[in-house]
Amino acid sequence: MRRFISFVIFLAAATTHAQTKPIPVKVVVVAMFEVGEDTGDAPGELQYWVERDHLDHIYPLAAGFHAVRMNDAGELAVLTGQGTAHAASTIMALGLDPRFDLTHAYWIVAGIAGGDPERVSLGSAAWARWVVDGDLGYEIDAREIPKDWPTGYIPLRKTKPFEQPAAPLEGQVYELNAGLADWAFKLTKETRLADSDRLKEVRREFEGAAANRPPFVTMGDEVTGSRYWHGKLSDAWADEWMRYFSGGKGEFATTAMEDTGTLQSLRFLANAGKVDWQRIMVLRTVSNYDQQPRGLSAAESLARQRIGNYSAYLPSLEAAYSVGHTVVNELVAHWSKYAAAEIARQAGTPKP
Repeated sequence: MRRFISFVIFLAAATTHAQTKPIPVKVVVVAMFEVGEDTGDAPGELQYWVERDHLDHIYPLAAGFHAVRMNDAGELAVLTGQGTAHAASTIMALGLDPRFDLTHAYWIVAGIAGGDPERVSLGSAAWARWVVDGDLGYEIDAREIPKDWPTGYIPLRKTKPFEQPAAPLEGQVYELNAGLADWAFKLTKETRLADSDRLKEVRREFEGAAANRPPFVTMGDEVTGSRYWHGKLSDAWADEWMRYFSGGKGEFATTAMEDTGTLQSLRFLANAGKVDWQRIMVLRTVSNYDQQPRGLSAAESLARQRIGNYSAYLPSLEAAYSVGHTVVNELVAHWSKYAAAEIARQAGTPKP
């Protein structure tokens, strides 16, 4: 009898769980790292979103890096952990979690990055159309590079740097919805980003067409990978790497660590009908330049690069929130307009 009663209780609980509808999510904010707690201490990429958007509902995510947080308006934030492996596994765990309905959700990667002073300045924000992986490839130690080679990094299956035709592996190059990125840029391009005497002082040490501009919002593409590189020569490599793999369409602006991992999982989840690939945006804000200032070597400059000590660390966190939140607020506040919107694949804006 006891076994029968236990079975009935189990069956009732399972039926109740099966009948529970997944929580509809309107927007997913993807952050990559946090310094300490989610609230109340030194901020990382998640904290401003939690505190300011009142993401008070906490859902443990045992198969991912960190619990996800959500508010009653339909905004959810996930913390992936640093590096492509953490990002890929955490996004996959979230995407397969039966508690959430992500089929209509918009995704915004909102994190800090290194920036190319030719195209962005400290504290600036860049919406990406192209994200290219910088890890996949061959490498020859710098002390053994042939004298006529510009770099020791060679695309896989090639015999020399930037050998044509480019043949990216699956998951190496992501072309995002350009129409959606353009929509987000137009919506946020007038966002006021904080400047300061300190940022002005740091900017004066650098060369580049955008190096000394006050912070601004722009369109700019990303070379990403778990290998943290630094220096003018590496910047030149990244610029060419982007052009090579995007067929000359991408313009390198930022460098980050996780986004091809995030995008790979989102691609697989889209294949499975769990998410909409056309609703993904990548926003990176400039916490530091990707190269040394005048008077320092790349090694000396790299020694200064530590999370929390970047010259525009707090301004870049603020920019990621203020620019990203403008988009989140528009989507959530006018959800009836965007829920079933037909998303332009390469041009235009979301249409109701």
